Amino acid sequence: MRCVWCDSEYTFTGGEKISFGDIFAKLDEFGCSLVEVTGGEPLAQKNVFPFINELCDRGYEVLIETGGYVSTEDVDPRAAIILDVKCPASGEAQRNHWPNLSRLRSDKDEVKFVIADMNDWEFAKSTIAEYDLVKRAKEVLISPVHGIENLAQLVDAVSRSRLPLRFNLQIHKFIWGATARGV
Repeated sequence: MRCVWCDSEYTFTGGEKISFGDIFAKLDEFGCSLVEVTGGEPLAQKNVFPFINELCDRGYEVLIETGGYVSTEDVDPRAAIILDVKCPASGEAQRNHWPNLSRLRSDKDEVKFVIADMNDWEFAKSTIAEYDLVKRAKEVLISPVHGIENLAQLVDAVSRSRLPLRFNLQIHKFIWGATARGV
């Protein structure tokens, strides 16, 4: 469910607001032990840091999926980071907060590149080498943009690199379609 943070409340896409206490009650009801904080850029929301801390204090395994343009410096060290490095075809590569790559931890953090073409793949390879991401991160993920025509070429290039990478397809787009939201 897509959401945004607002003061000490959690606002779902439908507009209803609930408190942090309501969120924790729902998590208890679900009986889950892992929580992923994502959606837009969660680290840009002012109350996300105390929320992450509280999740960790309560013993949840916490994953933070970030767009990579906000500093991860203040994220509770008990949480794992999934850091998206923006590639040139995204039009957002200039927004990357490069110091985030230096903070990656090899025992828990992941870095992801969403690639649209061979130029993005070359950018990803260069960044992986420059920041020694294979050693610095637990996983290096390569995710092709859904529906690109050159998918076979990209898969072949990634495979030929012999780098220990994980290649991801956006499976939700295959299941529910490229335009589905909130799945």
